[in-house]
Amino acid sequence: MLVPCIEPGALDMQLRCSHTMPFNGEKQFMGEDQPNDSDSSQLSESVASLSDCDCSRHSFTSNSSSKSSSPTSTSPPVVVLTYDEVMAAAGDLLNLTIAHKIAVNEDFELKKKPIPENSLVGHVKRIVHQAFWDHLESELNAEPPKYEHAIKLFEEIREILLSFLHNGGSWLRNQICEVLDTDLIRQQAEHSAVDIEGLASYIISTMGKLCAPVRDKDIQELKVTGNIVQVLRQIFHVLDLMNMDMVNFAIKTIRPLLQHQLVDYERTMFQEILEKTPGGLKQTTKWIRESLEEELLSLPETALTPGAEKTSKANLSPTLVLNNSYLKLLQWDYQKKVFPETLMTDEVRLQELAEKLNQLKITACLSLITNNMVGAITDSQPEVANRLKRISAVLLEGMNKRNFNLKEVLTSIGVQTCVEINKNLLERNLPTLGAEVQANLVGQFSSIEEEGNPIRSLIDKRIQLYLKSLLSLPSPPKCLPPVPGGLALIQQELEALGSQYASIVNLNKQVYGPFYANILRKLLFGEEATGKAEASSSDD
Repeated sequence: MLVPCIEPGALDMQLRCSHTMPFNGEKQFMGEDQPNDSDSSQLSESVASLSDCDCSRHSFTSNSSSKSSSPTSTSPPVVVLTYDEVMAAAGDLLNLTIAHKIAVNEDFELKKKPIPENSLVGHVKRIVHQAFWDHLESELNAEPPKYEHAIKLFEEIREILLSFLHNGGSWLRNQICEVLDTDLIRQQAEHSAVDIEGLASYIISTMGKLCAPVRDKDIQELKVTGNIVQVLRQIFHVLDLMNMDMVNFAIKTIRPLLQHQLVDYERTMFQEILEKTPGGLKQTTKWIRESLEEELLSLPETALTPGAEKTSKANLSPTLVLNNSYLKLLQWDYQKKVFPETLMTDEVRLQELAEKLNQLKITACLSLITNNMVGAITDSQPEVANRLKRISAVLLEGMNKRNFNLKEVLTSIGVQTCVEINKNLLERNLPTLGAEVQANLVGQFSSIEEEGNPIRSLIDKRIQLYLKSLLSLPSPPKCLPPVPGGLALIQQELEALGSQYASIVNLNKQVYGPFYANILRKLLFGEEATGKAEASSSDD
């Protein structure tokens, strides 16, 4: 999917202009100078003029109002949402999430999740279904046969077949309605003249005309045999598969349209969610504020004096603050911390990237230790280094699970590394590693798990440096930045992960840039700069 280009300093310019950021088609005027006190005053006036378009800055779960409180009020008014309002906002968020997944994931499709057979739900479902089909069989075998349940099945099959036609196939629609006319079938049933086998054959033939090519084999296996109940049961099974095929075909059809309009669609949908849910940016504000505070702490001490603090904030780069906020997402505690509202649609993808990155960090640490201790061996034998890398990747699989014992696995990797190196040395008729060297290697491997390990800290800083440089590039980048030293073994994987990460970030900036700009104005210039006496939206 093509994401509109984002220049590194674009957000800085949007925040430092003399008018507010455009939203929903408004024109934008770019200022060129650094904002001073006068600029901040102008900014507050222009932001105040957009009060109707200003978004809420609370959490989705907050009950505080995002509207301005009166000058005499001591606390913000409490907004109590009704059940219908909460469900409406939840429905909008679900639609937004599904649309986002369809647009950004070319392989996204719906799949029917099977119920485990040994589960209670699976056991109950199996019993109920079997009871229904057994009852149907007993009715059809009765003297005279009873067709009431069979007629209801044919009626349901007719509606399913008609749903596949949509607006076309008028001749086939008329034919289906004529053949599966339940009133006619009931009249035939009164005289015991229902041709169930003939109706089943027609249904199977019609399904063959409507199904996707992937279902041809399933249709061919539907043959009318002596047990008509089994045939009907299999017909419903294949109809379920065809229904899922139809849904996925619709997803594939609308994907180009969603990709073309994704930015405007997601921004508009999110704005509607904020209007229904006061306080919808609480966690996003907290997320950005943490990054801003870290940037202020990194400034020289002279810049943090009471008189210089306001100027220091104004001189901070909004793009730098926001990029550092994005970097936090790859070190996020997904079990304990609430995710920013503006990134909920990408939470799963970012969590997967964070887990992959943690594995790459450990692999890079192991490689650096190995090179420092036995680099003469691995440098001349690249196949050994690659084999050790594959062994590490296999053993580190699932390292983000709670019951994963990282220290124990690192020890196992160390032992396996010594075995592989000694094996290679023996093949070349060279002396193997001594016991002391092996013990030292295994000990250094296992120490990576310890908090504050210098090698792990070094690798982490270098990876952060690479990702930061990646975010500073325009989108899409003409070329990737060079990978820092010590990361050569994971270069290919790191570049692929970094590209996915940058793609998520750049799209997120395009969609939610106006919301981030409003938050940053408040955090950089204070409550006065927004021109509104808002409730404390950034409180925990």
